[in-house]
Amino acid sequence: QVQLVESGGGLVQPGGSLRLSCAASGFTFSTYSMNWVRQALGKGLEWVSYINSDGTTYYTDSVKGRFTISRDNAKNTLYLQMNSLEPEDTAVYYCAKSGGPWYWGQGAQVTVSS
Repeated sequence: QVQLVESGGGLVQPGGSLRLSCAASGFTFSTYSMNWVRQALGKGLEWVSYINSDGTTYYTDSVKGRFTISRDNAKNTLYLQMNSLEPEDTAVYYCAKSGGPWYWGQGAQVTVSS
């Protein structure tokens, strides 16, 4: 079965950096598009970034130039490098498999606060 497990969340000061990882299993990771989606407390889901099987990437406007999505197909792992973090980036971050039924990880909390 499809499993997605996020790690790397935590508390960081404004202007700091974090890298999220998402370990994937149960499907042929290299052939599927992957996403990062976040949800701030009391708000709806917000799509953050996308990467397809050939490495093409997209970002929501608010994170362009600060976040970088990448994948390591040999390790079946998705990454999100987050730099210049702002308090508004505080949320639970989910990795999600698309290209068919969506599957979601359990989420990783990112808190940006001084």
